[in-house]
Amino acid sequence: MRDTSELPILMLTAKNQVYDLVEGLNAGANDYLTKPISKNELMARLKTHLRLSQINNSYSRFVPHEFLKFLSKDSIIDVELGNHVSKEMAVMFSDIRSFTALSETMTPQENFNFVNSYLGRVSPKVRDNYGFIVKYLGDGMMAVFPNGADDAVKASIAKIKEVLEYNIIRKNQGYKPIKVGIGIHFGPMMVGMVGEQARMQGDAFSDNVNLASRLEGLTKFYGVSIIISEAVFTNLVNPNQYQIRFLDRVLVKGRNHPIKIYEVMDGETESLLNLKIQVQSDFEQGVLYYQQQEFVIAKKYFQKVLTVNSHDKTTEIYLERVNNFLSEGVPTNWQGITSWNQK
Repeated sequence: MRDTSELPILMLTAKNQVYDLVEGLNAGANDYLTKPISKNELMARLKTHLRLSQINNSYSRFVPHEFLKFLSKDSIIDVELGNHVSKEMAVMFSDIRSFTALSETMTPQENFNFVNSYLGRVSPKVRDNYGFIVKYLGDGMMAVFPNGADDAVKASIAKIKEVLEYNIIRKNQGYKPIKVGIGIHFGPMMVGMVGEQARMQGDAFSDNVNLASRLEGLTKFYGVSIIISEAVFTNLVNPNQYQIRFLDRVLVKGRNHPIKIYEVMDGETESLLNLKIQVQSDFEQGVLYYQQQEFVIAKKYFQKVLTVNSHDKTTEIYLERVNNFLSEGVPTNWQGITSWNQK
């Protein structure tokens, strides 16, 4: 597929045979002129094709080149309602934590400026890692990665690191730092064009898409930046190249079966990452004894974690559960699964 962002190509030829012209156009030329040429005609053709190129580039801001390539379309004019691709992909949802409260302190114009400034920084990280943004969701976005789970995880790490740099700028300008939550899942889904003939847009459909959205929502409850599903974890080429810790077994709204969720820690500040790595063994032991209902031992490990990393919200959650079980007993048929009814 020819990249529509390239400059248009005009073919100058002394031949005027249909076969030769078709061969040249198939080779990548946009148009042709036969000799002898008129200067005015040449300038008119150049202006026309430059204008068409600008229009194509403008369209690409609404339907990205990556999306067209994904749909196997050469141009936006080839895209039709219902065009789609079904396959196993990674899907990412991201959102700014407490954006509603933050936006209430800003005028509408300040809101637009802030959201565009933020999205302008983090959106390229999706493209840099072979994904494309299906749609923006206010201050958030949904993106898919057709080539695998690693691309989505690397993009999420890059996004969190970009937010850390953005927060330095915000602090210097007198603004409060922001936090971002990212949820990633992997599985079969359909991505394509929905709407009606006069108005359509890209979207993704699958229960797996909904699950990724739920995981993004869980980041604020566990106090982490990136949560991935077990499906993402098992589809990573080499999970050991990342700093990942098991978080919990959860049953989220709309699902009938529990899943394992994990935290990707690589995007955190160096100091926080070092703290989490330092106590990771104690955290894992605490979770293991928690699952085995050895709550007294689990409590000791969780307390050790908080002695080193006092702001680990996930550990605080576990410690609270342990204390509740020790004082009130364990529910009948408890299997170490946490149910989350929030979206």
